[in-house]
Formats: sequence, structure tokens, C-alpha cells
Amino acid sequence: MSTKLDWESAKLVDIADLTPDIRLFTIKREGRFVTPSPGSHINVIVLIDGRPVTRSYSVVGSCRDGLYRIAVKRLADGRGGSRYMWSLEPGANLQLSQPANHFDLGFAAPEYVLVAGGIGITPIYGMALTLAATNVHVKVLYAARTHTDLAFVADLRAHLGTRLETFVAEENERIDLHAVISSMHPDGELYICGPIALLENAKSLWRSYGRPIERLRFETFGNSGRFAATAFRVEIPRLDLAIDVAANETLLDALERSGVPMIADCRRGECGLCVLPILKIDGRLDHRDVFFSEEQKASNDRLCTCVSRVDGEVVTLDVPNRRRSNTPAAN
Repeated sequence: MSTKLDWESAKLVDIADLTPDIRLFTIKREGRFVTPSPGSHINVIVLIDGRPVTRSYSVVGSCRDGLYRIAVKRLADGRGGSRYMWSLEPGANLQLSQPANHFDLGFAAPEYVLVAGGIGITPIYGMALTLAATNVHVKVLYAARTHTDLAFVADLRAHLGTRLETFVAEENERIDLHAVISSMHPDGELYICGPIALLENAKSLWRSYGRPIERLRFETFGNSGRFAATAFRVEIPRLDLAIDVAANETLLDALERSGVPMIADCRRGECGLCVLPILKIDGRLDHRDVFFSEEQKASNDRLCTCVSRVDGEVVTLDVPNRRRSNTPAAN
């Protein structure tokens, strides 16, 4: 089971390739349109191996025209959601949730620095345009592998001018987070979305400068971790259950397809609703969430099932106060 979502019908009205592997999807909802705030995401039902599962995508831009836009990066080694989305043509029917926001933008800071790595530009883009329309001090730092991977860069440049800085890895350009954080206003806020290594570096530096953690906001990718994704097994003694988790599926997906009643919302390691206690682990735990602090992750006694994995053989989990459903959940 998941948290109750109000699913509504929608139609894909347009697609556009922003880069060789990032595609923009424009979607018209049939029911009541809710304007998303900067940093929002929507849940979309996708089919993976014929089974409906939920995937979460950042909403791109303000959507003031009553249409939702999401950008999906095609991942050859992903879990299947991007492959499904890229198979769709205009006119396709979709099921969407209302927008939700675990990465919301504040409006009271004297300075904003927005950092995006790769597809992490999707929530940052809307924040940047919103802030650019005000008189606040804002700067956007955008890193990608190549120049052709810089989605939205022309529009960002038009709105931000020199307040946009791009960094291309193939030209050995890197964001110097030391310099960025050390030069920020004492009450400035940093928003960052990108791979987990970028995020962890930012968090470490932020603490080292003694800055308030509430002024650092972040979001990461569920598919980014310290180790390559491999298959592993999860055992649940309370339910007398053992489940094989494939390299291209999440632990949460595996639990749900096996009938384990789960509670989940963001499916991106942000909200913490899908957390389960760890009883035993054979291997290395790959925390891929932004919900737990570094101290909590070091204890290795809980994990976010929607993104975190095991680099090894087996993890043994508990599912307090739950009974296995006779019918596997369909998200």
C-alpha cells in the first residue's frame, strides 16, 4: 500500500528533445489543475514489464498555461521508467497525482545560490526563473558532462545573463563549492540538485563553515549511489519471506510486488515514509537518500527502501505492525 494519492487522467500533448537523452513531456490534466510551486514534483504511473508502478518527476517551470511539463532522462541501465516514458507518443493517456513539494523554495533570504548537476536542472530551472523575476540576489551554477547535455541553458541565459555559470566536465570544469559557500552571505540559502556525491560534498562543506543546516536545501537522484546497482536478497522473518531484488528495480518496488504493505510518497529518498528497520546486513549499505543525516546513515539501522540498496548478498528487514497481502500491491 502507498499513501493515498488522488490519481487523475491526463493526456500527453507534446514531446520535445532538449538534449540527446533528455526529453520534455507536456501533459494536460483532465481534472482540476493545481499550479505547482517551484521545486514540486508529480507522480506518474508507468508500466514496467506490464506492471503499473509509480515514478516521481520534477515539474519544469511555472506551468501557468495549465499544462504540466516534466523532463525525463533516458537511462540505459535504469529501472524502466524512463524507457516507458520515452516510448510514449502525443495522445497517450497517463495517470497523474497532484503536485507535491519536498524541495520548496523560500523567499526571505538575501542571497540564493542554485546548483544543478545534470538532470538536476529540472527543479532548479523553475526556481531560477521565479527568483530572476524578483530583485533578490540569485546565482545559478549548472554542471553537465558536455555542452549538449545543458538543457534549458539558452532560456536560463536569457533570464539570468551573467548570473548563470555553466561547467562542462569534458572540458575539466568543476564547480568549486569551497569558493561558493565561503563567499555566500551569512544568511544566504543554497539549493542543490544532482548526484549524491555532489550533495554530500556540499553538506560536508556547509557544516565545516558552521552554516545553519536549514539554509541548505537539496534533492538527489534515486539512481545515484556510491556503488553500482547489483541484485541482492531481502529477508523479512516477521513475514517468513525472502525476495530477490533485481539490479534494475528498487527495494520498495520488490517489496510491493511481493505483497508487503508499504507506505511511500516521494520515491526519491526525501520524505522518509518508506523507511524500514534493518535487523542484519551481509554486505555494504548504499544509502541513496537525503532524508537521513550522515550520523543516522552511519548507524546502518534503517534505510529508505525507495532508493537505498545493498552492495552484497542479503539484508534482513523488519516490517512492524504489518501483514503480507494475499494480492501484491499495484502501486
